[in-house]
Amino acid sequence: MVAHLLRLKLALLRNSLRRSPMQLIGLAIGALYGLGVLGMVLVGLAVLGTQGPGTIGVVIVLAGSALFLGWLIIPVVAAGLDMTLDPARFITYSVPMTSLLAGLALSGFIGIPGAITLLASVGTAAAWWRQPVAAGAAVLCGALAALTCVVASRAMTAASASLASSRRFKDLSGVVLLVPLLFLGPIIAGVTAGVKDLQAYLPSLANTLSWTPLGAVWAVPAEVAADRWGLAGAKLAIALAATAALAWMWKACLAKALVTPAYAGNSGRSAGNMGFFRLFPPTPAGAVAARSLTYWLRDPRYSAGLVIAPLLPLVFVFAGSRTGGIGTLGLTLGLGGVLAAFLVVWSISSDISYDNTAFALHLAAGVSGTADRAGRAMAAACLALPLGLLYAVVGAGMAGTWAPLPAVLGLTVGVVGSGLGLASVFSARFTMNAPLPGDSPLKSKPGNNFSAMLIQMAGFAGVGVLLLPEIVLAVVAMATRQPVFGWMSLACGIVLGAVSVLAGIRIGARIYDRRAPELLLAVSADR
Repeated sequence: MVAHLLRLKLALLRNSLRRSPMQLIGLAIGALYGLGVLGMVLVGLAVLGTQGPGTIGVVIVLAGSALFLGWLIIPVVAAGLDMTLDPARFITYSVPMTSLLAGLALSGFIGIPGAITLLASVGTAAAWWRQPVAAGAAVLCGALAALTCVVASRAMTAASASLASSRRFKDLSGVVLLVPLLFLGPIIAGVTAGVKDLQAYLPSLANTLSWTPLGAVWAVPAEVAADRWGLAGAKLAIALAATAALAWMWKACLAKALVTPAYAGNSGRSAGNMGFFRLFPPTPAGAVAARSLTYWLRDPRYSAGLVIAPLLPLVFVFAGSRTGGIGTLGLTLGLGGVLAAFLVVWSISSDISYDNTAFALHLAAGVSGTADRAGRAMAAACLALPLGLLYAVVGAGMAGTWAPLPAVLGLTVGVVGSGLGLASVFSARFTMNAPLPGDSPLKSKPGNNFSAMLIQMAGFAGVGVLLLPEIVLAVVAMATRQPVFGWMSLACGIVLGAVSVLAGIRIGARIYDRRAPELLLAVSADR
């Protein structure tokens, strides 16, 4: 049964590559990148082998702990990152739990992340080329470490699915966990700045980690090289116990998830509450806008964007707080608001993909392309414009001068109009492999990820071209400190933004009316 699961994983991977040339190209690029990283790691390990056993042990423990931590964190924020062998698909088959666990664990190495992790972990033996016994221990411990990484990844994925007994918990947990990841750069910078003597701190940190499940397995070869066999045995026991505990947690959570139906309880809302439908006009476009705005606030795939976008300007402010004055930080906050507004409006470029089979309701109701495009643009504008304007005003107040405000407002209004116009066209013309309703916002499915990336890059470039007049006028206004150029930027943003959104809705509507059945087939083909 284990061999059958591995053959199934290989067959699914091979078939997906045959079906999508872009995915084959993406896999080739990913493989080349992974091999390049692996080569640099192995060369670095060989060079590290010229140092003393203490230095080698410190570096490997710290790097291995970081690798293990990554395998723990990523599945939480991107539940089911690789769902080629989704355990939920085996519910109707009587696969023994032991065989299922072994097959899923070993299948984790069939892929670029698992394969590179295995080779790099076993390759730590290259750092012990001057101590053959330690090198042999490094090979065995590296294989155990790689297996532990995969088991930890699967355990965290199963645990998150098992804990999500309510829809509200599932929706909020994935979104909330994005916040510390977004501020990971400033956090690391602050911690690094707070460490005064790295030369004394890092060995102490490595010694502490070596007695935890994060670093115990990586510390065994260093203890063997130093002839401390008792300590090596103790740390190996910690590593084996950690692997066994993770495997038990994975088994328990997976067993529960396979027999527990998805939560489908009452939302608790009283009858007759129309929500956003009370705020929009009773027209097809108004109905689409109300439905879209409801999704923005209740669907975690949308609300994750509403968490990330407003926080990005704050990240920029934190990053520049060490070098810039209060005036620079205020301007950074205002320009960060422009980026936040763009991220919100550009999200509708994949709106139909996120609808999935619910898009059939638009076709069954006879919603015209104009109403569909206008309604989705209206909902995004209701969120993006206030966000961008708020940061522009707050940034100007922080800077203590209102002179740059018209230029920043011009960029904000322009990026909203241009982004909505171009996104309305892209959404009707292209689809992407989006997470299914109820999935994690960061879940990645097998499919045209590489082509989707190219499409998104083309969209970013297109918005940049459309926004070029406002950018030039804003830069001139800030460089020359002449208010007239800032007001010209604002005027251009209003006029050109309005033209862009109207033209985009019109062009996108024509494409939508022509391709609506094809769009439904594209977004509902992979359930």
